[in-house]
Amino acid sequence: MDRWFYLLKHMSHLDKVPAVLNKRIFQKVFKIAEISNLSKEEKEMYNSGLKAKWDYENTIAFAKEEAEKKGMEIGIEKGIEKGIEKGIEKGREEGEHKKALDIAHELKKEGLSVEFIAKTTKLSVEEIEKL
Repeated sequence: MDRWFYLLKHMSHLDKVPAVLNKRIFQKVFKIAEISNLSKEEKEMYNSGLKAKWDYENTIAFAKEEAEKKGMEIGIEKGIEKGIEKGIEKGREEGEHKKALDIAHELKKEGLSVEFIAKTTKLSVEEIEKL
């Protein structure tokens, strides 16, 4: 009770949760106080963010239900893994392309022919000429 009284009495002066009140329920109270202290625009942004989060969660739940009705197995983890693999592969390809461009740029500085650079780096003649 003492903690509650302290919180209610000093809430307007506190910037952060005191160590004495560092329990889950008090953290919730502080979160509610922070939200109620937002400006109108900040509240609208906060609410739209919450709505987007809830829409996303409901979309996923609906998709799972529909897949289960149809006897399909959803592998969100598999989808995430495939997405990560594709992202890594794309990043690797972009890195290799950038490295080839850097090499081509250096070779061009040395005065080597564009055709030779294209053959060596596997870049197009147009890309090398733009360097």
